[in-house]
Amino acid sequence: MSEVVLQQATASSVATDRARILVRLALVDRIFRELTRGAAIAVLVILGGVILSLVYGSWPAMKAFGFGFLVSQAWNPVTDNFGALPAIYGTILTSVIAMLIAIPVGLGIAVFLTELCPHVFRRPIGTAIELLAGIPSIIYGIWGLFVLAPFLQSHVQPALIAAFGDIPLFSTLFAGPPYGIGILTAGFILAIMVLPFVASISRDVFETVPPVLKEAASGIGCTTWEVMRYVVMPYTRVGVIGGVMLGLGRALGETMAVTFVIGNAHKISGSLLAPGTTISATIANEFTEAVGDLYTSALIELGLILFVITFFVLAIARYMLMRIEQKAA
Repeated sequence: MSEVVLQQATASSVATDRARILVRLALVDRIFRELTRGAAIAVLVILGGVILSLVYGSWPAMKAFGFGFLVSQAWNPVTDNFGALPAIYGTILTSVIAMLIAIPVGLGIAVFLTELCPHVFRRPIGTAIELLAGIPSIIYGIWGLFVLAPFLQSHVQPALIAAFGDIPLFSTLFAGPPYGIGILTAGFILAIMVLPFVASISRDVFETVPPVLKEAASGIGCTTWEVMRYVVMPYTRVGVIGGVMLGLGRALGETMAVTFVIGNAHKISGSLLAPGTTISATIANEFTEAVGDLYTSALIELGLILFVITFFVLAIARYMLMRIEQKAA
């Protein structure tokens, strides 16, 4: 009889311990779920707060200039007459130049590291490329001002003017004296800065391609170019586009490096050699000197415009990725 009672007590104790463990695990899981939910909500709250603060700060400029702020080239703090078009133009143009340079070079580096480079050199070269992403932007700006800009002024820009001076359209793009600083120089600096993102991400996604696919393509006589064109790129296009968009986001918002070399001129010129400005460079240069509510509000509205541009770029990138995934499915 005592053995039966002992067994029942033991079973009851085991059941109690099991129930306690289950309750504790359920509590831990609930806490974890609430913490992750709170983190997600916090991100949305912060994002909403940033948007509201930008809209609130730029409201005086919106009321004063309306839609004309987006299409006006004026920038005169003395008369409180401001326009965002030169800054928008410079931001988009320098980013386009940077991506036109960085995408083919970055993809070429990724192809070389994954397909052609001897194994003993892959890690050192890859590490060197990734180290470019860790250099502070102000260092890029100083190097661009004292090294790259004089080099472009002495060698590259005169050659471009001489080569394209008599060709329609190109004569306008490369017109004017070789200042050294300007839109083209800023595009070069941005290309160097975004190159590590494009190259590193492309290399990583290229390495995820199953070797059997590349071996099969090579087995039927495909060259290295054909293997990359018809096997590797279709397999990794989502990751490659993601790396390109990450680089584009960096290019759109870069401040200090561009400020050093772009010339900071609030005007639109058809020449890539002429000085210009960007949204981030304008804000960095003038925010501490902004006197008056309207001047400060105009700068804040520039920040809101840059936020909207970045949002639309990321939205378009996401839409492209969704279309690609749907076609692949």
